[in-house]
Amino acid sequence: MTVSLAPMQLTWRGQKGIPLLLIHGWGMNGEVFNDFANKLETQGYRVGVVDLPGFGHSPAWPELTLEAMVDELAKQLEGTPDVVVLGWSLGGLVATKLAIEHPQLVSQLITVASTPKFVADEDWPGIKPKVLSGFAQALSDDINATLDRFIALQAMGSDTARQDIKALRLRLADSPDPHPKALVDGLLLLQQVDLRSQLTEIKAPWLQIEGRLDALVPARGQGQRQHVAPSAERVVLEKASHAPFISHPQQVIESISAFIRR
Repeated sequence: MTVSLAPMQLTWRGQKGIPLLLIHGWGMNGEVFNDFANKLETQGYRVGVVDLPGFGHSPAWPELTLEAMVDELAKQLEGTPDVVVLGWSLGGLVATKLAIEHPQLVSQLITVASTPKFVADEDWPGIKPKVLSGFAQALSDDINATLDRFIALQAMGSDTARQDIKALRLRLADSPDPHPKALVDGLLLLQQVDLRSQLTEIKAPWLQIEGRLDALVPARGQGQRQHVAPSAERVVLEKASHAPFISHPQQVIESISAFIRR
């Protein structure tokens, strides 16, 4: 039996300009992009913000899979040609898979603080498996404390860590709580997804924006990420951590605009 999945909350700001879709990361929702989206809109972009299933204003699904999210998002993007798709962190996996499976919809791909494989192994720097399994266990004990810890980890290393943490907390406070099942399923995606072998299928120009101080997508893995995606352009922000669109929004926007309008 085919289960009908509820559409994701997708909101577009403005009627004109280059369409730029923003996809959030784990534990967050589209509200995290609010200030950033406002800045992009003043630069002439038509900005779309999506809440992934079970986050923000999107209903939870029985199961959160990368394939189902990408297929549903593709349906919702039909009729919006030449979309630039930007994915942050877990949202980068969604954006990358969308570019692989539905190349006709994605004119340009931008990933921010993301990687085709989040979990570390012997030849791939990333998040230690025990860190993610620890988050999964902690979710069953105290969801709010776990999200708070994850927010702190995202800002770790940045000169503006305290302000970044405050901004992320404020954005979450303005939104509905994430669905517990969506949090668990989202962590499973971070633990299990590996898109490295599919990256050669990406036809769209690709920009990767990274923070040198990122604790979740470590800078020491830049060589490996370049090896599996040699055609991608890269911008490394020296003083940024895992949320550069919050700590260094102007630098991120300048990098985006230079890439899109080249």
